[in-house]
Amino acid sequence: MTDLTPGSRLRAYLLFVLAVFYYFLARSLAHHGAQGLVGDLWSPLLEQAMLVFLLLFGYAAMGFWFQHQLHPVSAQGLPRRSGFPGEFGLGLAAGWGIALVCVLPMAVAGGIAVALTGRLDEWGWLLSDAAFFALATLAEEIAFRGYAFQRFIEAVGPLGAALGFSAYYAIVQQLMPGSSRASFAVSIALGLLLSTTYLRTRALWVGWGLNFGWKASRALLFGLAVSGLSGHSSIVIGDPMGPFWLTGGGFGLDGTWIAFFVILAAIPILWRLTRDLDFRYNAPVLVAAGIPVDLDAAARAQHEEAMGPSAPPPLVQIAPVTSPQPEQVKENPPAE
Repeated sequence: MTDLTPGSRLRAYLLFVLAVFYYFLARSLAHHGAQGLVGDLWSPLLEQAMLVFLLLFGYAAMGFWFQHQLHPVSAQGLPRRSGFPGEFGLGLAAGWGIALVCVLPMAVAGGIAVALTGRLDEWGWLLSDAAFFALATLAEEIAFRGYAFQRFIEAVGPLGAALGFSAYYAIVQQLMPGSSRASFAVSIALGLLLSTTYLRTRALWVGWGLNFGWKASRALLFGLAVSGLSGHSSIVIGDPMGPFWLTGGGFGLDGTWIAFFVILAAIPILWRLTRDLDFRYNAPVLVAAGIPVDLDAAARAQHEEAMGPSAPPPLVQIAPVTSPQPEQVKENPPAE
């Protein structure tokens, strides 16, 4: 008999399939909606904003309807808990560090021809480009580490979900023009890294910051291509020079084997950096079972088992102090 009761693996798997189908539907709606509302200049930014809106509230509706979640947005991995800006900052620093480690060999071996523009009107577009990456990476985290990922965990377990979603993320990334076997491997490694951050923190803050730092720093600070797309920065335009295996050519560092190994090496580092968050949000919660327990008696029994039963202390009776009677004082006068 088919088990579709709440908590069953089959039900969780079917909800995962529904969530994946909704993701591609939301992408199509956001793409066509943005093109119909604004011109080509603002279309990418509006598309990502619409995609975040559709994913966030679409999955919130699923969580409210199917899991009866009281706070479905927070349950997706975006709780406004204590210290969440610091978690985003931790991921941002890690993403920037990964990008820097990948860029340094390129700069040393071949070099990067960098062109800067100082026009004031271009700085406004820089903020627009930063907002684009912030929204694009947030949409990725909601889609690949949010509601659908949580249902897949219920179906196959944490390890199976991390491996499965890494492959799913890599397959979606392969739709980009210019992708290769190296870019597929990089997407697998990045998916494992981001899945690990969610499993360690039970939130998307660290993963969002890491994803944003990895992609935005290369595009906005170094002017490099990201997944085959260039021209994101209006201030810095970078032209890498060197062998293809080091630069990735027009596809960027996402198509290099050096990025693959650097991201893999970052997994144990992130594992350690999120140790406190893992202890805080993954520690088992002790729930009372309703059985009364005499802790003092249990401790006394454990002590007697180790030291042997102790005999009670002997009773000591203290006699009252009596004062001599007046007649006795008269019969025995003090000696002179």
